[in-house]
Formats: sequence, C-alpha cells, structure tokens
Amino acid sequence: MGRYVAIDSPRMDALVSDVIRDVGREIDALQIPRLRGVVLGGGYGRGEGGVFLDGENERLSNDLDFYVVAEDGVTSAEIAVIGESLAPVAKRWTDRLGIDVDFCTAKTPWRLRHDQRRLMVQELLHGYVDVAGESGDSLFRTVERREPSDFPWTEAVRLLVNRGAGLLLARESDDPAFVVRNLNKCVLGAGDAVLIARGAYRWKAVERASALGWKEYDAAVEWKFRPRRDGTCDRDTAQRIWLAAREEVMAQGRRSHAIRRSFYQAARWIARRRTLGELRTIGMDAVVRILRVMTDVIREGKPFSAALRKDWLVFN
Repeated sequence: MGRYVAIDSPRMDALVSDVIRDVGREIDALQIPRLRGVVLGGGYGRGEGGVFLDGENERLSNDLDFYVVAEDGVTSAEIAVIGESLAPVAKRWTDRLGIDVDFCTAKTPWRLRHDQRRLMVQELLHGYVDVAGESGDSLFRTVERREPSDFPWTEAVRLLVNRGAGLLLARESDDPAFVVRNLNKCVLGAGDAVLIARGAYRWKAVERASALGWKEYDAAVEWKFRPRRDGTCDRDTAQRIWLAAREEVMAQGRRSHAIRRSFYQAARWIARRRTLGELRTIGMDAVVRILRVMTDVIREGKPFSAALRKDWLVFN
C-alpha cells in the first residue's frame, strides 16, 4: 500500500505528492477572498487511489477530488468567485494529468456541521491531505466524527440513486471505458448501500469487501485499485446486484420505519421541482421518491427520461 494509491507504486505516490505541492502553491498565490483552505479527499486522499497499468507504464486513473472550505457567512456571490478562481487551476491540471481534477463548490464549516451525518462528509474526515490555506485539523475542528452506524438510512438510498443513474447512463454510452467504470461503481455502490442500511459500513474498501463477502464486490474493488480496459462484470450482473441491494435497503427502511411521509417533504419537493411528482410517493423523502421511479425504469429497461434526470440532479 502506498500513501496515496492502493498498490505499491512509489512513482505514482511521488506524482500525487508533487501535484499536491504545486496545486497548493498556485492556490496560495491567488489569495482568494473568503477562502479558508483546500484539502485533497476522495480515493487518493484516503490512500485508495487507483493506478492504471499498461505494461510497464503506470498512470493515475481516478479523479483528483479537492474539497474547498470558505469562511462562515460567505455569500453565494463570494462562493461563485472562489469557484471561478479555481476553475483555471482545475483545467490546467486536468489537461496535464489526463484525469479530471475537480474542486467542489466551497462549503463553510457551518454547512459541514449541518451535513456531518452524510457519508461524503464523514469519508472526508477519515481521509484527507492538506493542500492550501489552513490545515484540515483547523477547517474541520467543529465537525463531529460519527460512527458508520449513525448514518441515516437515506444515505443508503442516496448511494443507490447515484449508482442507478450511472447504470442508466452506461446504457446510453458508446464509450467502453465509461461503461466499464460505471458498472464497477454500480457494484461498489450497491454493496456500500447494503452495509449502510445494516449499520455495518467500514471506512476501507477491503474491510467492506470482507464484511459483505460478495465475489462481485471483491472483483470491483480489485478493478478500482488496478483498473483496466475490460470489465469485471457485465450489464446484467450489475443490474441484478443493484436490484437485489435495492430490495434489502428498502426492507431495512420498512423495518425501521424510516420510510415515512411528511408535509415538510412534500413541500420541499414542490418548492424545488415546481410539481407534485408521482402521487403514490408524495410526502416521502426526495431520494426515496426518485429511487422508486428509478427502480421501475431500470427493471423495465426504460430510457433515462429528462424528468427523472432532472429530479436526480436537483436532489443529488
């Protein structure tokens, strides 16, 4: 295991280290107003980044995910300025490395505290590298670390919705690399969703694989660490695993009474979508509503409609 990548690759570890140093210098030189700091998260921040092997040649395979923290009280206009300032840095390094280099929309410490039961925030707390500005210890000082058993059930649903969208997008794509990547991510997301619903999520991919005991998940983890052009499963297998995971997650929700309806959820949907949506799901949490519709689309082989795509993007 390397420091940033999941296999023993000193060359790729050194490359990521150099990128972190140089990106940090570029950001510091910009002196962006209201920006507190930037950290590297994602797979490389957790030491689980992938390395594509092509004979004796190696290259990075995953996105480089940089998380941006702004001062509390920042305005939406100031957040936009932060994003615009970082965009040229992202493009420069995307072109140079041949992988997507992403800076997330800036979050404030208050927003991170508000979302501290979200998987995305907790995974960030469990694996990041300082890049620019204040250290992560300072940026995340007021954000509480949570146990996986404390994740809300809807986090499992959210994972299924995102990976289900990837499955539908893979149906439409003629790009073999895109298809292979999304089929593997579908299997990984389905397994992760099941573990969250069981209250048994683990922070490391190999630990999640051990807890699940699925050979398909084991193969997807291997592909994640050492991606290649051919896939580890076909479309039918990925769809079967997603649908089975969906059934277990929904069953867990029914047993725990997590599937409930409320006026707040109905009003939230109407306010953001300007429509009632399907009447059979009105009043449910938005991601649950989307999952129910998405399940029918996936099961029946229907196209990824514009309406469903918009629902997913609005509530993702």
